[in-house]
Amino acid sequence: MSFPLRREPEPPLVAPAAPRAYRCGCGRQVFFRNSTCTACGTPLGFVASRVTLLPLEPAEDKDTWRALGDVATSVYRRCGNFLTPAGCNWLIEDDDSRPRSVLCVACRLNRTIPDLSRAENQRLWMRMEQAKRRLVSQLIGLGLPVRSKREDPSQGLAYDFLRSAPGRPPVMTGHRLGVITINIEEADDAVRERTREEMGEPYRTLLGHFRHEVGHYYWDRLVAGTPWHQPCREIFGDEREDYGAALTANYRNGPPADWRRCFVSAYASMHPWEDWAETWAHYLHMRDTIDTAVSFGIVARHLDVAAQPYGPSDLWDGGDPNGGAFLQLLHSWIDITGVMNEMSSAMGLQDFYPFVLPRRAVAKLHFIHRLVSQAGSLSTPSAVAGAELYGEQRRHT
Repeated sequence: MSFPLRREPEPPLVAPAAPRAYRCGCGRQVFFRNSTCTACGTPLGFVASRVTLLPLEPAEDKDTWRALGDVATSVYRRCGNFLTPAGCNWLIEDDDSRPRSVLCVACRLNRTIPDLSRAENQRLWMRMEQAKRRLVSQLIGLGLPVRSKREDPSQGLAYDFLRSAPGRPPVMTGHRLGVITINIEEADDAVRERTREEMGEPYRTLLGHFRHEVGHYYWDRLVAGTPWHQPCREIFGDEREDYGAALTANYRNGPPADWRRCFVSAYASMHPWEDWAETWAHYLHMRDTIDTAVSFGIVARHLDVAAQPYGPSDLWDGGDPNGGAFLQLLHSWIDITGVMNEMSSAMGLQDFYPFVLPRRAVAKLHFIHRLVSQAGSLSTPSAVAGAELYGEQRRHT
């Protein structure tokens, strides 16, 4: 039985949380990273509260913008990182009830940026910011709380983009108390590929690092000390297990021989925290891929539900009234990635998706789906619209 991909006018089962297809006022296709339409030169900007890329025209005040052809819409300003190597195309929405912000909601998350006096750091930082903006736009689209440490010192999020220096301890990518540190050398394709080979990882990307580490942050934010905590332990394991001992055992002995029966990756088998973060990243991969496919009119059509590999018995909560929607989401993902793997083969590349999901991992993905759905339903626009004045980003030297 085949599962063809086709263009369909009817709405998808799950609307995109973060739509990825955009049009300029001239009708041409424009993309998430663009700040100008390459066809007509119209300025473009991403509006976080609307989770969309807009064509722009000048507003009344200097250096302000409106959506093209809509004089009644909000007034926007460019992010302070627009003219830096970060090349940020996000917009800031003016609000007289709070101080004027210098940076957009994504750039306000930066606590430390690389030393930009080094040309190579400029290139690597640009790649870091492109991946981070993709992540943050998805988090906002899903309705998850996204606030900086400056706005919310106890529960906010911050990024330190650092680089190892001779004679100093190496910079380790990781998360602690809402601060995510990422070694900017992960943005160097050659370095990352060498590490991927050395670590035996079939899938290692910069965006994957961002999604994994923010999973640790959301465990602290959405799971720890909440009614979700005990169920999370029951399915992922007890996070109080000695992390240092687990790390040592993993690097000494490698993953268990049967890790593919329970986990989305070998690294996930190391400790419950890593299982959570790897599965969280996998869920974000899945949702963004489907959002992108649906946004461009690529819809997976299931011809025979009975032939699909997973059913209600594979869910974390078999009684979930929306379990069928999650299963269709999952099966759409499988259909789309199957075609993408063939497309990769056609170009002589490694598989787009080199995984087979075990049933126990499906239950974990369903748990995260339920958690994200609840968090999103409780979120309000103020979670991304609120801001305080945020000065210059501290530079790492």
